[in-house]
Amino acid sequence: MNKTVYVGMSADLIHPGHLNIIKRAGELGDVIIGLLTDKAIASYKRLPYMTFDQRLQIVESIKGVSKVVSQETLDYVPNLEKLKPSYVVHGDDWREGVQRQTRQRVIDALAKWGGELVEIPYTQGISSTMLHNAIREIGTTPDIRLKSLRRLLESKPLVRLLEVHNGLTGLMIENLSEDVDGDRREFDAMWASSLTDATARGKPDIEAVGVASRIVTMNDILEVTTKPVIYDGDTGGLPEHFVFTVKTLERLGVSAVIIEDKTGLKKNSLLGTDVNQTQDSIDSFCHKIHLGKHACATRNFMIIARIESLILGKGTDDAIARARAYIDAGADGIMIHSRQKTPDEIFGFCREYNCLSERKPLVVVPSTFSSTSEEQLIDNGINMVIYANQLLRSAYPAMLETARLILQNRRALEAEPRMMPVKDIISLIPGGH
Repeated sequence: MNKTVYVGMSADLIHPGHLNIIKRAGELGDVIIGLLTDKAIASYKRLPYMTFDQRLQIVESIKGVSKVVSQETLDYVPNLEKLKPSYVVHGDDWREGVQRQTRQRVIDALAKWGGELVEIPYTQGISSTMLHNAIREIGTTPDIRLKSLRRLLESKPLVRLLEVHNGLTGLMIENLSEDVDGDRREFDAMWASSLTDATARGKPDIEAVGVASRIVTMNDILEVTTKPVIYDGDTGGLPEHFVFTVKTLERLGVSAVIIEDKTGLKKNSLLGTDVNQTQDSIDSFCHKIHLGKHACATRNFMIIARIESLILGKGTDDAIARARAYIDAGADGIMIHSRQKTPDEIFGFCREYNCLSERKPLVVVPSTFSSTSEEQLIDNGINMVIYANQLLRSAYPAMLETARLILQNRRALEAEPRMMPVKDIISLIPGGH
């Protein structure tokens, strides 16, 4: 009986380095590929471009592969204890960084039955990072982008979004990542905020910027990014008009729209009862959701219902009743909003919402309770967090201070330490140098 050889892989981009490892593994015995699921990959880096089923189809067709099993976590040990392979084969590039602890656990597990870790030298001239960057430069398709938000929700305990209001902010979210104690963090998607789009144009946040104008901004963002986008749809407008908004967004590859259950001239929710705001009736808002879902060409586009009951002081019972009704009407998710300085009101809603039999993904925007950690959000069953306006709120004070320094000193020298060098700003955008 041949010995078995276990090889763990993401296999999102198959290159000669992968094929070399499989070939070398085949020299030791029958090769079993542990194909990482989307959830396992998303736990330490960006969601793979291809779905698990697409990657499975490719790996199964590679010469020398005897069997493919799913690997549900970054940790190899659960699969190794089931299969007890004689060897685990891996490239030697995992001795440092996020996978170093994973490597040690593999060694410890193999020792229990006399197995051996075989490490293959890194294949020179092949860079997964360069290949991924090349794909990002090529871009994505509306269909792939459209589907990616649902995949993220299925793969990550919390999907993290930051607002965008132009192509530059989109590029920032596309490329930014931080390694914190071996944990690679990035923004998973973008929030196309109506507040910051309007403010960047010098207009009030009262739906004064029409859908056609906002689509111009959307196109600027979509052209230079690949991550999913959620569109801030405000009230959605008249139900008959909302239908066309849905069709347009879905065609562009936007993943979702969030609409709030208010009527009349839009006023920012954080103003609460300080201004006159009218909540839509349950029946009327359900009708809008139903028409929007009926207009969808695919099941991938999401309509998320934003509930304003807590903002308007109507309490948790009203919010839960609306959540049930909106889900029954076809909503793909619920956003609950509050202007309290602590998350207590939100978490009270979560406790009841999480007991609903037809529960859908839950979204929060912690603008007023910003000290709340993402761990707390996860612990309370929240699936998505939107940092809804932080980039523009940071940019305006910085620009204002620069302008003041120029006025005060009648030259730009004193402002220079606050600014990027001109050379860096030119080279910031691909193709600019």
